[in-house]
Amino acid sequence: MRYGINVAILGGLAEPGRVIEFAQEAERAGWEAMFVWDHLAFAWGVPSADPFVVLAGAARATSRIRLGTAVTPIARHRPEQLAQTVATLDRLSGGRVVLGAGLGGVQAEFTAFGTPYPSGAQLDEALDVLGALLAGEEVRHAGAHYAIDGVRLAPLPVQRPRVPIWIGGTSPAAVRRAERWDGWIIAGDGEDGGMTMTPDRVPGHSGCLALIGTSDPGQSLAAYAEAGVDWWLEHLHERRMDHDALLARIRSGPGQP
Repeated sequence: MRYGINVAILGGLAEPGRVIEFAQEAERAGWEAMFVWDHLAFAWGVPSADPFVVLAGAARATSRIRLGTAVTPIARHRPEQLAQTVATLDRLSGGRVVLGAGLGGVQAEFTAFGTPYPSGAQLDEALDVLGALLAGEEVRHAGAHYAIDGVRLAPLPVQRPRVPIWIGGTSPAAVRRAERWDGWIIAGDGEDGGMTMTPDRVPGHSGCLALIGTSDPGQSLAAYAEAGVDWWLEHLHERRMDHDALLARIRSGPGQP
């Protein structure tokens, strides 16, 4: 099992410099990835940062850890613009990006701006377009939500055939998408910072499985590895600890199975 951190870039952690410091300290301490939330939380009264700008700063401040979103509401973006952003970030980082993708868990981040909450069909169509662009295909698409007339993305991501796409969520539709794409991200903890998913409840999956959870320094997570978890993403947010305690948790390093 591999280990990363998953940072809720809201509230005090909407300050980009703090998150970039987290990335640097995570790399020094032996974590292998940093994922960040993707929310327009200011729509419901909470400060929030742009994940791709933050990850670009982290890309320049680190050299090894993987960088990703957990997760991006794909339909909140135009797929061609998101493809360009992701490809640019992958080139900037030297091929270290993972795109977490989903519907989005807060409807107000759509409806507050006059946009209806997307359907699963819209998400699937957006993923098809996004995946084809990131793979370097000449895209000709005429669907219910998007139309593209013979366009090829350039420059392409470093990673081939494209940047990995991991699907977030536990609905039957999310499980189906995860089987089709490159990985699955699920939450195993609650808002209070305690674990809600025990190893015996980890769902089976044929691909890469990333579990968001909380652990203590030095805690063995072998049971989760044995249950089929490929990535443990330590959840760092202000409801769990204050900033100094979160930084100390990062510096203590990942649990060892």
